[in-house]
Amino acid sequence: MSSFDRYGSDVLSGDWRKPKNGRSVEVAADPGLVVEEVQTDFCGEIVKVERDLGTVILEDRRNKRRTFPLGPGFLLDGVPVILVAPVRKGPAAPIRTASGSVAVHGTKARVARASRIFVEGRHDAELVEKVWGADLRIEGVVVEYLEGIDDLSAHLRDFNPGPERRVGVLVDHLVHGSKESRIAQSVAKSPIGKHVLIVGHPYIDVWAAVKPERLGKDAWPTVPRNIEWKKGVCQQFGWPHRDQADIARAWQHILSKVTSYADLEPALLGRVEELIDFVTQ
Repeated sequence: MSSFDRYGSDVLSGDWRKPKNGRSVEVAADPGLVVEEVQTDFCGEIVKVERDLGTVILEDRRNKRRTFPLGPGFLLDGVPVILVAPVRKGPAAPIRTASGSVAVHGTKARVARASRIFVEGRHDAELVEKVWGADLRIEGVVVEYLEGIDDLSAHLRDFNPGPERRVGVLVDHLVHGSKESRIAQSVAKSPIGKHVLIVGHPYIDVWAAVKPERLGKDAWPTVPRNIEWKKGVCQQFGWPHRDQADIARAWQHILSKVTSYADLEPALLGRVEELIDFVTQ
């Protein structure tokens, strides 16, 4: 049966997304709610909302799942509705920080040390902040991102490391024979090398330091070399990937699944702890 037959001629001639009285009805996409997506006639129960991706997952009576964008285009009991993400409840004060340390409430941040931690990019910095931010503020450690590792030597020259100005550097894809490993070796052999500690994880990007099961995946996908890795990941996971805004939303979705150190791979955890110890000695 066609959409025309089921819902009348106004479906095709007018805006079927709005009720006939002209008022749009917003409905929270709460799990368990049964709705129909009009364009595909897919009817199912809401099983999950990915608010950072702006999507809702429906499951029909045959246990088939499909993902749709939140917003207009749904019917609830035959009435057009606009699905919106449910309101989040505020969390209780944590007993421990995301890094696993005992939370110290009411303590002011320490005045920033001269020493610093450098990370490659914005996503690295946001991940470190989310897991270790409370600890870093108490220790007075500032994290800066470099927008790439190629100019690390120039950044270090500008910073001028020394005994009281140590620098810890977290590098993506620090494996034998990589460009990153050659840069690290060059810095280590330089006159400032003893005041700089460069460590890294083996992943192409810090995204992969998040355990894939936290995203409901068995593993991070293998992306062909001719495809930009983040875009390839989004494509294979079925996430929007048309432009940089989609990539940014994908990262916020990944980051939202990280609530503590337990959500990260050990290959990253140990390296960050090394850097904190180095710059706070």
